[in-house]
Amino acid sequence: MSEPELSKEERILRAMKLTLAGVIRDTATPHGMRHPLSEATIEDLRQCLALISARERELAAEAGRDASARPRYADEPARAEQVISFYRKKEDGDG
Repeated sequence: MSEPELSKEERILRAMKLTLAGVIRDTATPHGMRHPLSEATIEDLRQCLALISARERELAAEAGRDASARPRYADEPARAEQVISFYRKKEDGDG
């Protein structure tokens, strides 16, 4: 999906999500160390990201786009949506 296909609200939500994710990444601490953000702030960040994701799904549904689509490189070949079934070969003793 290219940038021009997104509405202004979708671009704002994307920017907010990336900014919050950057704050989370930049303040991450090694396991066992006390996090610089309070538990309340961490929970607020989680709630904000959940609300942003929910609104992004709503906007994608309203626009008729697949909300589960994942970004990919422009030169990446398209995957064939094919399900391969594997069957176990029956042994003489299997019935």
